This record gives sequence, C-alpha cells and structure tokens, in this order.
Amino acid sequence: MKLLLSILFLLSMSGVVMGQEKHVVEVVTMNLKDGVSAETFAKVDKAIEDQHVSKQPGFISREAAINGRQWLVIVHWKSAEAAQASMDSFATAPAASQFMGMIDASTMKMTRYDIVKR
Repeated sequence: MKLLLSILFLLSMSGVVMGQEKHVVEVVTMNLKDGVSAETFAKVDKAIEDQHVSKQPGFISREAAINGRQWLVIVHWKSAEAAQASMDSFATAPAASQFMGMIDASTMKMTRYDIVKR
C-alpha cells in the first residue's frame, strides 16, 4: 500500500494522474511603438483577448500590465499544447494585424513556465 501511495504521489507531481495535463503560464513582454499610447493599445489588446485568446481551447485566464512603454501579458493555459495552438492561430485573429502594428516586434519575448504544484 505504501508503494502504491508513493507511485500515485509521484504521478500526481508529474501531472499525469487521471489524464491531467500540466498547466502553463505564458509570459509575454513587448514595447509599444513610439507614438502609440497605452490607452489606445489597451483597447486593441482587449479585443485580442475577447475575440481570440479567451476563445481558444485550454484557455484559463489572461491579464495585462504596463510599465512605461513595456507591455506585459500573462496567460494561464491548461497545457503547453493549448498555448502553442493559440499562438499558431494568432495571425488569423481579427485584431492581430492592428496589435502587431502597434508594438515593436523586435522587443517581443515569450516564455512559458510549467505550474509547480506544492
């Protein structure tokens, strides 16, 4: 019995018990282009969230923040695959071209992290 409990504990830590996937946090930073106000970009960013990101399978939540000209987006996903699928389909989002036109793409950085279960 002790061995079974140990195995179940190890499996739960790896995120595979009962088909459970590891949740992922996606962190994206980017700078706004010169002349783009935070207020104007916030509307486009919200449109991306409402029209595309939040409708993707595996989406959990999304928040955005700004520090000067740097924009931060944090998205929680049910899996790395769900996060990647959303990124792969991003270009087809109605507000994607407007979003990309307002940021300095050379400053965009995206990193994904696995949620640590404690």
